Amino acid sequence: MDYHIPVLLKETIEGLALKTGGTYVDVTFGGGGHSREILSRLKEGRLFGFDQDEDAALQSRKIEERSFTFIQANFRHIKKFLRLYGVKEVDGILADLGISSHQIDEPERGFSTRFDHVLDMRMDRSGPITAREVLNTYPEKELVDIFSRYGEVRNARTLAAEIIRARALGEIKTTGGFRELLDRVAPRGAEFKYYARVFQALRIEVNDEIGALKSFLDQALEVLKPGGRLVVISYHSLEDRLVKNLIRKGNTEGIEEKDFYGNTNKPLIAINKKPIAAGEEEIKQNSRARSARLRIAEKI
Repeated sequence: MDYHIPVLLKETIEGLALKTGGTYVDVTFGGGGHSREILSRLKEGRLFGFDQDEDAALQSRKIEERSFTFIQANFRHIKKFLRLYGVKEVDGILADLGISSHQIDEPERGFSTRFDHVLDMRMDRSGPITAREVLNTYPEKELVDIFSRYGEVRNARTLAAEIIRARALGEIKTTGGFRELLDRVAPRGAEFKYYARVFQALRIEVNDEIGALKSFLDQALEVLKPGGRLVVISYHSLEDRLVKNLIRKGNTEGIEEKDFYGNTNKPLIAINKKPIAAGEEEIKQNSRARSARLRIAEKI
């Protein structure tokens, strides 16, 4: 079984409009599927791969090309680390957001409801906070906010109240135990979709995914050369909205900014007006592709 099947591989590579001597960044290296395809098309060029996950760092060692450099860090630090390597501008940046199939399939990571293991959910296992701590220490109001904002959970108040009641009787420790709690409040017939939304919300909070994404996107504008491409695959509306705002308005907040002369500050131009989705054949082979949305932009 593959460590991780790259999503929308053909469309992503085409979107980058690779130059054989260009400098590129894959800020979500994962199992290296996208990176290997990029490297196969470079001659004198360079590729930098970012990933905070130690398993991804192990996968990166399988790539022996001298043109490849792996950086074990969160992509929110893209500018700082590229500067350390003497790189101020690049020809293209790829981000495949969300979680990898490998992380989901590892029981001890606590990302999946399929296994009964410790509630962890850290992408960087040296991170300061786990899902277990969130569930057992966060105030009720904060839990409501996390589930409604990051998971769009409709009964977030009911869920938060149930968590407070449950933890008063004993610590919520495992994915299995938490799933039993969720069963008491999940809509009948839509349990698995409910689990997915709640686990997504927890994962986003534990890893500060929205904060990291905003920081990365802001820096991507600075790091890209004029004519450089930004290629981003999103998996839920929260991510996609930030990417869409950046492309359309030049910032993640979606606020139209104008210069002294009243001209709209718009540093990017959209290559595809609507996000590109995976085809039926790819979805059959890789269920993760079902919710994937690809946006491509070029720096003016």
